[in-house]
Amino acid sequence: MRIEILGQERRRRWRDNEKRAIVMSVGDAGATITGVAHRHDITRQEICAWRGELKKKGLLSASRNALFIPVGMKAGQMDAAGDRERCSGMVELRLSCGRTLRFSSAVDTAALTQLIRVVEAA
Repeated sequence: MRIEILGQERRRRWRDNEKRAIVMSVGDAGATITGVAHRHDITRQEICAWRGELKKKGLLSASRNALFIPVGMKAGQMDAAGDRERCSGMVELRLSCGRTLRFSSAVDTAALTQLIRVVEAA
């Protein structure tokens, strides 16, 4: 029995930024997973697997519309003793998934970012 292989090898290597661009293109101008997969000559399952992989790595938000905006306070706002007593230092954040996080304003931003990603992915 003789087998002949024609054409190039089909296995390709995709970088994380390429995967992210493909995953994020789903939904743009009504693009479906099937349409995006067909356009890039990959399977729908690959796109779904990439989405999960990128979320685990923290490279893809659970929500398309999620934005992380730096928030700061001026030191002059807390100078008066009365201001310190009135300010509890607690922040409440409502996530797109319907959950609410309450945390101290002194929380580490990297830890908070990881926490938000975990909660939204759950």
